[in-house]
This record gives sequence, structure tokens and C-alpha cells, in this order.
Amino acid sequence: MAPYGSDDSTTAGEVDEQRSGRRKAARYIVPVTVIGVAAATIGLVPALADSGDPDLPKITAQQLIEKIAKSDVQQVSGTVKISTDLGLPNLGGLESGLLSGAAGQGEGDSSADPTAKLAELASGTHTLRVAADGPDRQKLSLLENAAEYSVIHNGKDVWGYDSKSNEVYHGTSSESPERGKDRQPPAMPKDFAEEALKAVDGTTSVTVDGTAQVAGRDAYKLVVKPKQSGSTVGAITVAVDAKTGMPLKFTLTPASGGAAVVDAGFTKVSFAEPAASTFDFTPPKGAKVTEEKDAHKASDETPRKAPGKAFDLGEAPGHAPKDGEDFGKGLAGLDGMKTIGEGWNAIATFDTGGEGVPSGGTGGDLGGFMDSLGDKVHGTFGSGTVFSTRLVNALITDDGKVYAGLVTKDALVKAADAGK
Repeated sequence: MAPYGSDDSTTAGEVDEQRSGRRKAARYIVPVTVIGVAAATIGLVPALADSGDPDLPKITAQQLIEKIAKSDVQQVSGTVKISTDLGLPNLGGLESGLLSGAAGQGEGDSSADPTAKLAELASGTHTLRVAADGPDRQKLSLLENAAEYSVIHNGKDVWGYDSKSNEVYHGTSSESPERGKDRQPPAMPKDFAEEALKAVDGTTSVTVDGTAQVAGRDAYKLVVKPKQSGSTVGAITVAVDAKTGMPLKFTLTPASGGAAVVDAGFTKVSFAEPAASTFDFTPPKGAKVTEEKDAHKASDETPRKAPGKAFDLGEAPGHAPKDGEDFGKGLAGLDGMKTIGEGWNAIATFDTGGEGVPSGGTGGDLGGFMDSLGDKVHGTFGSGTVFSTRLVNALITDDGKVYAGLVTKDALVKAADAGK
């Protein structure tokens, strides 16, 4: 697990990651890419674990976070169940295509490309079989009806295999430690937890709320809640293995109540060394093999450099630009993405440089369709359309400005009014 640190300890590798994040800034308004932004900045509130089952020694929130930070689990295998309910509208399957597009899959791309395939984890319930043996060997398999998709990282090779289409995607892993981090199996509870604990300030309370058993392991429950009003995030709960400090389960519940937006946890787990053969892969006979360097020649795109990374979780607000800082300078089509507000109430804003969303009679059939997906709003800024999920809301004004964040519709309207 990566060491826990604040903004004061930025490394050269983190700078590279931030630059990469800026290049992808336009994708922040797509729900799958902003899940990680739910991890707002954290202010520690000392609290002791209540008595519960199992009966574990008392621990403070600060001590538990330090335990997570010091955790260095190199070998793990098991089964993970992940459920995601962003409240996206039912578009008859169209939403799956939109999410794949957001992850970078285009016409003619391989169905085995991990970047697009694992974007499916952004909706519905899925079962994953995972294994890891240090930083150079990981395997994640997405179990589907009568089919299986696997991404395998073994040394310099990264393989994606879709048994349904019998397609294989092959890329190579850089020897850089920072690039190696991109090869870690995505969608693990610890991935979400790390995003939730990246920064520390006074906008959040963190407490220990009793104990639990996850996949047969004794665990503490770390609860993260926003102190600020106006956020769509209700609470984040992380079940932390009492012995190893590794997060075993991550749950994000919305302020509106109901089912969790993200619920990812082990149902079975072992910290024994996986068999070396677990990470062996040879393309099956007759399989179509796509090399990373050739994947996007038809569309003149730049080949992706991290086929082992399912999707960009975004940056926690504590690591995002500060209030008013330029975020998207130099991005084609954007007039400098900036951040309004801080912590859980941070709102990303940028100017598309064009018109707003087609609406009503002026937009024809498309305008009517877009009206059915969003809510028209009005304010000092003029008028626009708010598109909502259970976690992320985005306001697109009629003159092409965008405001998006883990905040309520009213908060977006106020931000747009203040921007005039």
C-alpha cells in the first residue's frame, strides 16, 4: 500500500500523476471518473472503537489511519464483490456504451482492452477474483455469465483476455515504480480507501465506529463523514483488517440515503503466497491478439500507456488545485478548469467555449431527450440544465459553462451565480 501523506510530501512521481490527471480533466464530469473525488479532505476526530463483535483492543482514528498507512501486504488472493449504484438513468444499454467511451474505447478497439472493459465496474454488481504477489505480479478476473475477463500483470507484460470474444490485448509495463502502481488490480477496497485518506484538513470527521467481521477476518470500522453541508456524500465506511491494516471493505453511502453508491469488499481472502502459475498466460489458439502499440492506429489516437489501470479515479479534493486555481490550462476545448470551494464542497468549473445542451423545441428530438435526462434551472447566471446522479451533479449553462461536483443542485446554481 502506498504510504499515507499530505500535500507537503509530494514526490516527483506524484507530480507526474498530477500532470496526467490534468490531461484527463475533461473526464471529471463523467460519473465513473469521479468516484475517487468522494474522498474529500480529512480532519481527524479522536474516537475510540465501541465494544462490539469481535472484541478488539481500543484504537483511535489516528492510530487506525496510521495502521492503514503502514500496511504492506504484498501477497493476497480472494474474491471481491463490488456493487455500484450511481442512479444513472436506464437508457436501454446505452449507458454502458457511454461509460466505455469515457474510458477511451472507440470503434474497432479490442474487447479485451482493460481500460474499457473494466469500466463496466461503474454500474451494477460484479464478482472479481483477485490475486497479487508483490508489485510485479497481479491478476484480476471479472466473472460473467458463462464467460470470464482477466487482466494479468506479470513482470513487464500486461495481458487482457476476454473469453467471450476470444480476444487478447497485450501491453508492456514500464520499470518505473510509479508506472508499476498503475498495474495494481483496480477496484480493490484498498484502492478506494487510499483515495479517501489522501489529505488532512478540518472539513471532515473521522471516527472509529466499532468492529466487524469481513471475509472471516476481524476488522475495525473507520467512518469518514463531511462536516460541511451541501455535499451529496453521506459517509464512507472502511473495514480495516485488525492484524494487517489492509482495508477489506469500502462503502460509500449518499446523503440522500438508500443503498450504497459504492460497496466493494472481500467475501473470501487469504494472505498466503499465490501459486506462481496464477500469473502465467499464453494466448489461446485462434485468439485475436491486439498489441497496445497498434490499438488505436485507425483513429490516430495515442496508445494508452496503462492498460492495467481500469479507470481514472480522479484526485481527492485535498490533492486537487486549490480554490480558484487553474486546472485545465492548455486543454483543447476548455477555458482553464478551476476549482471553486474546498473539501467536500469543491466544484470543478470550466468553459466549453460553445453552446449549452440542446433543449426543448430548439433542440428538436435531441433537445427533448436531453430535457428528459436533466432538470432546467435558472438564476442570476441565466439558465441551464442539471444532470444528476446519486453522487455527482453537473450543471451545464446555456452559454456552455460547466459546474460539477459532489454537491447538491442548489450548490451548483449558487456557484454559477457567483461566477457571473
